[in-house]
Order: sequence, then structure tokens, then C-alpha cells
Amino acid sequence: MRELVDLIKKSGKVLPGNVLKVDSFLNHQVNPVLMQHCGEELARRFKDSGVTRVWTVESSGIAPALMTALALGVPMIFARKHKSLTLTDDLYTADVYSYTKRVTNHISIAKRFVQSDDKILLVDDFLANGQAVSGMMEIAKQAGVQVVGAGIVIEKSFQPGGHNLRKAGVRVESLAKVKSLADGKVSFEEEKA
Repeated sequence: MRELVDLIKKSGKVLPGNVLKVDSFLNHQVNPVLMQHCGEELARRFKDSGVTRVWTVESSGIAPALMTALALGVPMIFARKHKSLTLTDDLYTADVYSYTKRVTNHISIAKRFVQSDDKILLVDDFLANGQAVSGMMEIAKQAGVQVVGAGIVIEKSFQPGGHNLRKAGVRVESLAKVKSLADGKVSFEEEKA
């Protein structure tokens, strides 16, 4: 998606540890027009998959997941990382390790928002090691629902997440595929080195 790639080139910053900082438009300050376009593109790619719900993990996946759900005309559910007074029991849960925060989160989705015939599209802002998607897939397995695929805004294809998910038979659609962050420069799969 050219608009996204151009914005990453313009505003993305490479930090130590293979971290791509895009907090000016994706995961702190959110560019709503870009998120609308990302959601429309992910919806276009999965429109024939019979999606009944879009799932994500709070909080950075919410914006693209919401816009994808809006474009598909289905509800969006975000897996919560923290317990609340209103989310206490009858939950599907999984543990998810955050690469950038270096913590393990216990994510939860309330059983009452999951139907046995659901076809789930998983959406997230980043795919690096695949932990968030794998955690949501674990919840889907517990719930006995079908995952039709994963829609990703930015995939770091030099890390194993995308490869491992595809090898496991998961359809992964990424709007921008970063092939390297070497020497502080972002290069994309569609570009020549």
C-alpha cells in the first residue's frame, strides 16, 4: 500500500533492537484517514472470506481493526490485556509476549461475544514474531471458531512471525512488508536493495 509505505519512509524511525517507531501515525498518535484506507484495503482483501467478526489485541491494533470491521460491516472485538471490574469471568484467555515492551500479557475475550459459527479476521498493527496473532489464534481454538486469516498493517518479514504463520497455513495479508532495518534504514520487500 503505497500511502503507508511513503508515510513509513517519511516519518518512521529505526530504533536499536530492530524496532520501527511509527508512533506519529499508527500506535500513539493515529492518522484516521490512513487507518480508514488501511481498513478498506484489508476489507477488500478478505471480502470473500465470510468474516463475521474482526479481532485484535489492545491497544495499537484497535484503530486498523475498527476501520476494517467498519468496512466489512461486522463487529470488532479487542482482546483485553488487563482485567477490569467488568471483565472477570467466562473468558477465553491466552498469554502473549510483547517484543517491544518485553512483557507477557494475559489477554482475554469474553465468551458472550463469540458465536460458534464465527469466521474471525485477526488484525494487528505489527507482525514481527507473531505472538499477538498466535495468542488470538489460541483463543479462537478454545472457542472453536474459524480464523480466516490475519490482516497486518506492517510486517517485519525479516522476523519469523509471518513465515511461521504462513507455514502453519494461516493466510496473512500485510499492507507493508519491511525486509530490513539495517543501518537505520527501512527497506521494503518490493524495493530493490
